[in-house]
Amino acid sequence: MTTRPQRLVVAVNPSASFGAGGGTGDEVAGALAAAGHDVVTLSESGFDELRAASAAELARGADALIVVGGDGMASLGANLLAGTPTPLGIVPSGTGNDVARGLGIPVGNTEAALRMLLAALDHGPRVIDAGRVTRADGSTVWFAGVLSAGFDAIVNDRANRMRWPRGPRRYTLAMVAELLRFKPISYRLTVDGVVRETRGMLVSVANGTSIGGGMLITPDARFDDGLLDVFVVGSLSRLEFIRIFPSVFAGRHLGHPAVSIVRGRSIRVEADAVVAYADGERVGPLPLDVEVVPGALRLLAPIL
Repeated sequence: MTTRPQRLVVAVNPSASFGAGGGTGDEVAGALAAAGHDVVTLSESGFDELRAASAAELARGADALIVVGGDGMASLGANLLAGTPTPLGIVPSGTGNDVARGLGIPVGNTEAALRMLLAALDHGPRVIDAGRVTRADGSTVWFAGVLSAGFDAIVNDRANRMRWPRGPRRYTLAMVAELLRFKPISYRLTVDGVVRETRGMLVSVANGTSIGGGMLITPDARFDDGLLDVFVVGSLSRLEFIRIFPSVFAGRHLGHPAVSIVRGRSIRVEADAVVAYADGERVGPLPLDVEVVPGALRLLAPIL
């Protein structure tokens, strides 16, 4: 089966992975054009400008939006397309790439990611859930992967400011630096109406499986099960946290007594002076209300 030529908007983050994949956008646009598609390529100097340009092109009519970059670009796409029939394609070239990784899109291999993308354009999109976050002021934001509030969000913020090293090692170094001064946080969680108060290191609300470049915090999460996985790490000493940290990359941390996961459709996360991030982008301070919206996103990704 060969698809008809489609009008594709390709949005490129030129600073993804600090410019290490600067030529990926041209490679993607070239491959899509060679396959017979009508390609509009966008690459702006700033993230807000790129979002505005992408929204304008989508308003003119497009068969799909293809984002080239990391989790921030996946966030851009999700917030432009959630609740619409227009599908999102992701060619990962960023630092973490956790949304793409969880969806089964090849990471670190642009040629393989392009083959998968072209096949998905032929065979049609996959439908997944998305998380919708409501801030205290009533404004909303979407995420495809994971929202985190606590130690991970602090580490993410520090890693975003670092210029060395590239890749997931930045998160590890940022984690070590922040761990030296971090103190557990008092949370109030409401999951489907059930209130739980806890003191711990972090809380994540996951539609996907990983954060921080492959840390499998919720290895059993599914993008299309109509549920969000609420991941909680209780209070740990620095030494104990460092001891269990390597096991997270293999998903072997779930048996630890400080780790718990509950599933729900509607979650409220409350804590004082804590800022949340979702898919690598700053969402804002707690409290936040998070709900799963089944089937909100159409993805050009393999069906796992």
